[in-house]
Amino acid sequence: MNAEPRPDQPAPATASTAPAIHAIIPAGGAGTRLWPLSRKARPKFLLDLTGTGRSLLQGTVARLAPLAATTTVVTGVAHVPAVARQLPDLPEENLLAEPAPRDSMAAIGLATALIARRHGREAIVGSFAADHLVADVAAFQEAVRQAAALAEAGWLVTIGIQATGPSTAFGYIHAGEALDVPGAPDGHRVLDFAEKPDAATAARYLATGDYRWNAGMFVVRAGVLLDHLAVGRPALAAGLDEIAAAWDTPARDAVMARVWPGLEAIAIDHAIAEPVAAAGGVATVPGNMGWDDVGGFDTLAELIPAATSGPAAGVEVLGEADVEAVGADGALVASSTGRKVVLLGVPGVVVVDTPDALLVTTPERAQDVKGVVDRLKAAGRDALL
Repeated sequence: MNAEPRPDQPAPATASTAPAIHAIIPAGGAGTRLWPLSRKARPKFLLDLTGTGRSLLQGTVARLAPLAATTTVVTGVAHVPAVARQLPDLPEENLLAEPAPRDSMAAIGLATALIARRHGREAIVGSFAADHLVADVAAFQEAVRQAAALAEAGWLVTIGIQATGPSTAFGYIHAGEALDVPGAPDGHRVLDFAEKPDAATAARYLATGDYRWNAGMFVVRAGVLLDHLAVGRPALAAGLDEIAAAWDTPARDAVMARVWPGLEAIAIDHAIAEPVAAAGGVATVPGNMGWDDVGGFDTLAELIPAATSGPAAGVEVLGEADVEAVGADGALVASSTGRKVVLLGVPGVVVVDTPDALLVTTPERAQDVKGVVDRLKAAGRDALL
């Protein structure tokens, strides 16, 4: 399986005339490390986590809008009404509902198969998670334009995030030699993908200057992605094609109900990106864009500015909390209740107040919140999930 660009493909565009992409936004996951703010019924992509007045999903759609010929959102059946309310301009036919999660390859693959049928296999698709933050939108858009130029030349492209430190929370992209593709001056071949490393390995990666964080952003021709999937996961490819063929017909629901539950649940990284990289067909563009996946209250605390005056001075406040603080600099209070919260002598504490659950922790223990959710699930406390 080799994804080398074919010589008979049209010459790629320059960055300034890079082709528009058909944006795919997988909107799934429960954001368990942000419990109890993020719940199954209202996951983090539907939340305004930084006080901007728009949800993470709305922010994702907005920064892609200048680049996108179309936008397709793939989400769970339970979240379709909320997504439709938040994105009133999204065409109904571009909101795809998954009956049950089957991981990222099925979601992205179905959207790609539909785009290929509606707009042709030469259409360039770009997949971007619904629940990430980007501080430098211009840098993000420039990286996507370069990725589109590489995709037009036949590459499967991933955007590599400039690492700000030796994180053990992310996988890594190992970049190799530079590629000579017009419109993509920063493009490099990907040598391989690395799973989340330990701290020493992460530090060694960064010391080479050749590794970037893997944020799961992919840009590729629809036909190239579908061809790779047909070779590497033929049963999954066939199932998605059967669903796509029926999607705009009265048979959609029946075919979806019959085929979807039997599809392989696998991430796009394992299904396509890793094997195609091993065959020499994946390229990367670096992105120094102030990216964050808001993976827990520890990272959220770094994103929200502290109040500079008033009774909550020195405290980061998210939501409706009425906060009074003394000796609590660097604390984070996130509330959806409007309840009075008083902090006395607890610097750096994290308080998350919701109508049915209260979390008090520290940034150092914030990643342990997922364990709380796992225990609630095991105990059958579904109303709290």
